[in-house]
This record gives sequence, C-alpha cells and structure tokens, in this order.
Amino acid sequence: MKREHKEMMKARARNIALRVAYDGTAYAGFQRQTPPVIAVQNVLEEKLARIFGDSIELAASGRTDAGVHAYGQVVNFFTDGTIPVSRIARAANSLLPPDIVVKEAWEADRAFSARHSARSKTYLYRIAQGETPDPMLARYAWYIRRPLDCAAMRAALARILGTHDFSAFRAAGGAPMSPVRTMYEATLEEERPGLLACRIHGSGFLYHMVRNLMGTIANVGLGVLQPADIDRILASRDRAQASATAPAHGLYLLHVAYGEEAPAHPQKNIEKTVDR
Repeated sequence: MKREHKEMMKARARNIALRVAYDGTAYAGFQRQTPPVIAVQNVLEEKLARIFGDSIELAASGRTDAGVHAYGQVVNFFTDGTIPVSRIARAANSLLPPDIVVKEAWEADRAFSARHSARSKTYLYRIAQGETPDPMLARYAWYIRRPLDCAAMRAALARILGTHDFSAFRAAGGAPMSPVRTMYEATLEEERPGLLACRIHGSGFLYHMVRNLMGTIANVGLGVLQPADIDRILASRDRAQASATAPAHGLYLLHVAYGEEAPAHPQKNIEKTVDR
C-alpha cells in the first residue's frame, strides 16, 4: 500500500524542488512528527498544500535534528498544482512563519530526488568563545568559555580528510548504511572575534556524525586530546573512543550539491548574519 501511494504521488504532473532556510530552535527537527509535536516538514507541507491545492509530501536531502538550523535544505515533491515556479517562493513565504523561508524554487526533472540525487553536503558548526556568553548567539552557537587551540583543531580536522570508516563518530539509531564516507574539506575560521566557524564538506554523513566530530575536535582544542588521537579514534571504529556529542544548536546544514561543483565556502557572506 505504501509503495502504491508513492507511485500515485509520482504520477502527478510536476516535480517541484525548493531550497529552504530555517531556524530550527522551535522545531522537533525537520522530519514530520505527529501533532502536537511540530517539525519543519509539518509546517512546510501544510502551507504548500494551500498554495498548490493538493496534498504535499516532501522528500528532503537530510533530516536535521531538533534545534539544528539550515541555510540550504533541499526538498522536492510531486504536484498537479499549476502555480508558476517564479511565484512559488513569494507565495510560500507569505504563509510561512518568519523562522522558515523558501529561498529558491525550480521545476526539477522527474528523476530528481532531494535525498537520492545529492552528491555532497556541507555543514557549518559555530562555537562562541569569551569570558561571558553572548545572549544573541545562545541559540546559534555552542558556547565554550575556556580558550581553544585553533591550530590544534585545524590539525585534527586535516586528519579526517579523505575516505575513512566513520563508525567511531556514528550515533546509534540511524538508518543502516555503509559507515565509509569521503571528506573533501574541513576548515576552521574565526568569523569575527569570539566566534569560530567549522565547515565540513563531504560525500555524505552518518547519524550525528558532524556533532560527534565537533565534540571530539573541541576536546582537541581544549587539550584533552591531541590531533593524532583522531587517527586512533577512526581506526577503533568504536563510538566510545570519541567525545560527547556537541549541542545541536551550533549546527547548520549549509549546502547540498547535485552534480554541480560544490564551492568550498557556499553562501559565505550570507551565512555570517547570525545576529537576530
């Protein structure tokens, strides 16, 4: 029955894709939940159904957790609705709450899937530093009071580049899939005094992988671990060897690439506007 339903949805005339940004603070992640629990998908599907005049079922590039944000979440859905693609973003944003925004809409090839067609993803993780926390960053960056050794953190990040088995950074409960992933770039920059930004661009990511990596990289910065410990942790394939999971609110899904060359720092200027 479920397969028949999916085929019925795919028989609709159009395959619409959207690039969506959201502040995940108020939501139980992206994936649809049973009310009264509300996820980003619940809200998007409800508003899009009003615009297109039929039921909407979104497929997404990834399922961000509760509190995780996005600059570049990609979704697609099949519809018989006739609204021109040039009007979709404006129509959607007139109905959506201010913490969810449709940035772009396009008519996709029928074979396009936001999830299965993705070639790579880039995540951003922010860490706030200083003697006292910045209240404007409380929902958007992990505050660590003690000074971090950024050089050591960069050396540690360099060790995750290439193709590895990332089982040691994989949380239990995710979908069964190969733990082997390729990391193309992992950088750490100071966006401004007191605010660090780590970007990780890879072929794909496991459940909680970025947050588990960041918890471990932060411990390198604090001197609890050394950069060379990353090699040992990777080789162990044991989650218990890595550090605790970093908080969700510092994480952003930055960019999803679909065949096009993924820039090293997509939306670099836009993403720096974290003050609300």
